[in-house]
Amino acid sequence: MKINVGSVDKVVRVVAGIVIIGCGIAFKSWWGVIGVIPLATAAVGFCPLYTLLGVSTCKLKPRGSRAA
Repeated sequence: MKINVGSVDKVVRVVAGIVIIGCGIAFKSWWGVIGVIPLATAAVGFCPLYTLLGVSTCKLKPRGSRAA
C-alpha cells in the first residue's frame, strides 16, 4: 500500500468520520457505522478509491533527498 492521503485530507476525513458517527448516534441509525471508513483511511493513510482514480493528496519528498 502506497500512502496517498495527505495531511489536510486526513483532518477532513477525521472530522467527517466523527460527524457521520455522531449523526448515526443522534438519529439512532446504523448508518453511523459508515463513519468508520473515513476514520480508517485517515489512520492508515491509504484510500483504495484514490488508487482506482489515480489521485494522491500526499506530497512526497523526491527520492534521494535527506532531511538535515
